[in-house]
Amino acid sequence: MKIRILSYNIHKGFTIGNTDFILEQIRSAMREVNADVLFLQEVLGDHKDKRCRIPDWETAIQFEYLADTTWPHFAYGKNAIYSEGHHGNAILSKFPIIDWSNQQISTNRFEQRGYLKAKVQIPQIEREIILANTHLDLTQTGRDKQSKIIIEDLKKESETPWVLLGDFNDWNKKIAKQIESELNVKEAFKFLHGKYPATFPSFMPVLSLDRVFLNKMNPIHAETLDHSHWKKLSDHLPLYVEIEIED
Repeated sequence: MKIRILSYNIHKGFTIGNTDFILEQIRSAMREVNADVLFLQEVLGDHKDKRCRIPDWETAIQFEYLADTTWPHFAYGKNAIYSEGHHGNAILSKFPIIDWSNQQISTNRFEQRGYLKAKVQIPQIEREIILANTHLDLTQTGRDKQSKIIIEDLKKESETPWVLLGDFNDWNKKIAKQIESELNVKEAFKFLHGKYPATFPSFMPVLSLDRVFLNKMNPIHAETLDHSHWKKLSDHLPLYVEIEIED
């Protein structure tokens, strides 16, 4: 069975530079892709302060608005909490989520990060898989600490098919090599194309920040969505991958 997944840092629904609130356009673009599972970073759970200044701010609970009727199952990890609201990572799924958890992996007071992990049931093949979504620090020291936490957790799941996606801020590719080596897994783009995908900034991507790691799964297609409308929606480009579970 082919499973279609999308990983995307949506920049809280704003364009690069925070000039326009375009969550509706982001939702429309993601619906066109029609992935089975979405892994989203920088998702607003709530933000009361801007309700009076942005006309369509009723979409502030963004993971519910984005999921709507297309992805009936979702999990949200509240990571950054402040007086006006909170934001974090989200997983939206067409498959039933039977269990999920969110682990705080922040290493400093300026960056609130989390590791969101969900177990889903795929009824068509009567299999369970693990979906993991994260957003790591801007500093190498922080990323090293966070990747160690994630690696130790996923070592316990070595016999279960899983995917680990997100914004790793891994511009120097050190974290990717560590995860591949210690968990003996594939990064989808490197496996299929020989290199990691460039995703940032969206209008002229030169930095490779986002990753798709697979355990007991095989990538059959991996694409950075870089068509003109994607370049205008967020500061990152999304990653689209099709995978198959190993027998």
